[in-house]
Amino acid sequence: MSAQILLAEDDPTLGYVIKDGLAHKGYTITLCKDGEQGINTFLQQPFDLCILDVMMPKKDGFTLAREIRERNSNVPILFVTAKSMLEDKIEGFRLGGDDYITKPFSLDELALRIEVFLRRSNGNVHKEEIFRLGSFSFDSKNFILHHSSGEKILTQKEAEVMRLLCLHRERVLKREEILKTVWGDDDYFMGRSLDVFISKLRKYLKDDPNVEIVNYHGVGFKLEIKS
Repeated sequence: MSAQILLAEDDPTLGYVIKDGLAHKGYTITLCKDGEQGINTFLQQPFDLCILDVMMPKKDGFTLAREIRERNSNVPILFVTAKSMLEDKIEGFRLGGDDYITKPFSLDELALRIEVFLRRSNGNVHKEEIFRLGSFSFDSKNFILHHSSGEKILTQKEAEVMRLLCLHRERVLKREEILKTVWGDDDYFMGRSLDVFISKLRKYLKDDPNVEIVNYHGVGFKLEIKS
């Protein structure tokens, strides 16, 4: 069965080009012309991945992503943006987006990113591992952070950063190592996006003061657990 992809794109020409191109690559694409139609469609059937244009009428891509995340923490979200502003891209990550692609882009580049996300979602990257972190336990396969106060379902990228910190908690993990492993690049923008993800993970871990992600300035991060 082919992967089900929600595509929200208000430009009819670009929308149909992306839809037809990805369909030829074996994906099943549901095209929505605005964010309002996008959320209504998302609620009607399960999707394996969402591709959201940022600038759309009725409901923009960021608002759509926020509403999707309120209902599903796992589905990968890929933003399509014509903007070059760094803060707009950072905002996308804050809202739970996993990646972005900037117009103009090739279908091959888009398909490659989709393939990477779907491969990870199908479990070919994450092994079935449970990490004990003070009063927390982290199910890296299912992206779930358990605590007596409740559980938090992480996004795929959040889970990848968390898993990497767990695997190497005996040492300081260099920023460039995290960036290249999780994002495949270590440029300035990716560095800023990593800071957003670290900030979110710290917030999730706040219920146990003995568990801390420590910043080693200019070097990287270390997950420290006090006994």
